[in-house]
Amino acid sequence: MRILQLILAPRLSGAEMLVKGLAIDHQRSGHAVCVTSLLPAQDDFAAATDELAESRVLCHFPARRYERVGRLLFLYRSIRRFNPDVVFAHATIPAMYARALPVRVPIVWVMHSSVNDFVVSPLLCRAEQILSRRAKAVIGVSQKHVDDYRDAIGRHPPLIVVPNGIDVARFRKGAAASRDMADTGAGPSKQIVQIGRYVPEKGQLETLRAFTRVLEAEPDARLLLCGVIEDRAYHAAVVALANELGIAPRVDIVGPMTRVDEILDESGVFVMPSSNEAQGIAFLEALASGIPVVASLAPAFAFARDWPGVQLVDTSDPACYGRALVAALREPRSHRPLDGFRLQDTAERYLAIARQAIG
Repeated sequence: MRILQLILAPRLSGAEMLVKGLAIDHQRSGHAVCVTSLLPAQDDFAAATDELAESRVLCHFPARRYERVGRLLFLYRSIRRFNPDVVFAHATIPAMYARALPVRVPIVWVMHSSVNDFVVSPLLCRAEQILSRRAKAVIGVSQKHVDDYRDAIGRHPPLIVVPNGIDVARFRKGAAASRDMADTGAGPSKQIVQIGRYVPEKGQLETLRAFTRVLEAEPDARLLLCGVIEDRAYHAAVVALANELGIAPRVDIVGPMTRVDEILDESGVFVMPSSNEAQGIAFLEALASGIPVVASLAPAFAFARDWPGVQLVDTSDPACYGRALVAALREPRSHRPLDGFRLQDTAERYLAIARQAIG
């Protein structure tokens, strides 16, 4: 099978990391895979591009930024050049572009957005009503996606929930490393880490406010914020608040980082205070690593509510959030079941959907 994976921009973010994993898994399973995009690759994706190339996955990214017509032409040429049997279009904008082209290849839209695009943009809702039948299927990474689509558009095309998957073995080593550290008598790490794009719905400002409460109880604690700087004004607000609160010396505010497994190994608590979330890849990676987790009450996290070492709290309340962080810093790592969230399981589901789409 020839599979084309379409993304908006190659960058170190959850959906793009999922696509990288799927592409490599499918290529190793004997399929021909190409990853293409509408926007040029960001510098932080270079290591991922190398990893894809090592696995013989083709990458076809634009060398410069095109406007709407230019993006359509680039995508059309990518499809003609690779001649896929199926296209997986990840996220709303790529799915719109793919279905606007005069091509006969089956297209499957994968919904990743953490917000309801049909409510945010009536224009996108109208466009989807027009293009809906051009998709052979719509995949939602959570049930909320499917519900939102059905409420706004209807039941066509087939709506399928396929949870994100991760390389569980890569992140399991964190729990083993923590046990080894405990055996040597070393104390747990006092570093709290948040991994996610700098946008308001990810809640970095809420984490900073809660961290002031943490320092009252744990003065040696540190906070690491890392992720794609998508909203530069919001990123600047995060930096400004750290300075305003007088905690900047205890906080590292950086861009995207590739060594997520090592960061989780070196940290004592993982936080995800998102006001909205589809199904965070970083959340799954943290669960696999065994690190204590503090997250918001977003419905996407509810499945892990009763898992060991997981606290779901009102992260908009600094006092509540801060207390949860202090408690988590004093907890050990935990082994958690990740059945149904393994990359191999997700890759198999995508292949089954591709076979159905091709007919």
